[in-house]
Amino acid sequence: MTDATEHRTPAPTSAELFERARSVIPSGVNSPVRAFGSVGGTPPFIVSAEGALLRDADGREYVDMVGSWGPMILGHANPQVVEAVREAAGKGLSFGAPQPGEVLLAEEVTARVRPVEQIRLVNSGTEATMSALRLARAATGRDVVVKFAGCYHGHVDALLAEAGSGVATFALPGSAGVTAATAKDTVVLPYGDRAALTELFAQRGGEIAAIITEAAPANMGVVPPPEQDGTGFNRFLAETAHAAGALLISDEVLTGFRASREGQYGIDGEGWEPDLMTFGKVIGGGLPVGAFGGRAELMGLLAPAGPVYQAGTLSGNPLATAAGLATLDGLDESAYHAIGRAADVLKSAVSEALTAAGVPHVVQSTGTLFSVFFREAPVRTYDEAKSQDTDAFGRFFHAMLSQGVHLPPSAFEAWFLSTAHTDDVLDRIITALPQAARAAAQG
Repeated sequence: MTDATEHRTPAPTSAELFERARSVIPSGVNSPVRAFGSVGGTPPFIVSAEGALLRDADGREYVDMVGSWGPMILGHANPQVVEAVREAAGKGLSFGAPQPGEVLLAEEVTARVRPVEQIRLVNSGTEATMSALRLARAATGRDVVVKFAGCYHGHVDALLAEAGSGVATFALPGSAGVTAATAKDTVVLPYGDRAALTELFAQRGGEIAAIITEAAPANMGVVPPPEQDGTGFNRFLAETAHAAGALLISDEVLTGFRASREGQYGIDGEGWEPDLMTFGKVIGGGLPVGAFGGRAELMGLLAPAGPVYQAGTLSGNPLATAAGLATLDGLDESAYHAIGRAADVLKSAVSEALTAAGVPHVVQSTGTLFSVFFREAPVRTYDEAKSQDTDAFGRFFHAMLSQGVHLPPSAFEAWFLSTAHTDDVLDRIITALPQAARAAAQG
């Protein structure tokens, strides 16, 4: 008798899947960084994950340092989260109507984050920042928004802007398809530049609706908010905005519930408050979700009670809220301690390996988040981040990947740990570092 397995079609490899994908998906990916454009090569197509480990279509196993870009803070396929989603799915995938889980998730977020009295759930961080901007403009009756170069707030037209020729000029479109009319209401400043912000507000403070900032930039690599004369940068932003009748929007889509229990605000939020905050990633536990929130009187401007329209068919859906609740439930102080300890161990090991290989580098962190810049001096601005040796990072990345460690495929990203990154997992990463450091040095 012929074994039936002899006629089974082999599963496609990552290379085959990538080739097929490029014929039906632009560049073969549904989010640009996944294409490996900045590091080269073929991205592994992941077929399963558990804890801190990934498995690709070619049967290879990797230690994961991406964590779905943040949300997998309890590790992949965490039993508590999976069971919560399974139970929710058994009751229905979406209702288009209020459901208890969204109330519970809103209560959990407002209990954790002091400045947030009310939140509204959406489906992504991009939706959250887009909606927060609309709300800020309605609340102030002004149009202009200030953002900082290197801070990413999703693919909102008004925030895909590049700096103009001076601090008082409007920005230029930063992406094809973004109109000059849209970009003109955005002013882009260097991150951390207090003098430029002060000058801008002196000239045009009455036009500015809001400043939007990443609570701690982590999309150009991790750049902790700088202090000056004992005042943190975020507090300075809040005070500058409020003195001119503008609002401060603190984007915690990436840092929220990851940098600390209360996000970046829990690290530097003494004596000041943002007016609006945006969230995503961790509060969905791996499912699509976002949220924006703030003081009740601001949030009360949203429809149906107020004039600011915002809606979403799948907003607050039962699967995402179940995953988010289960994730936050697993994030007690012991969880943050474990992740922070793992980050400290790995930061030291990376720096030690790169130093031994003679590779210029600096490790920067805030809370449990960190990144490695391949340059000698600390990074404070986007221009400085761009000056690092991205070729050295590419060599380092592929040497780590070949040894079974999956880093973010860009020199401008944070490294993400989870409670599943135990000592055994960390040892696998640390063992791979010397060879990768030597590869980085071979430029």
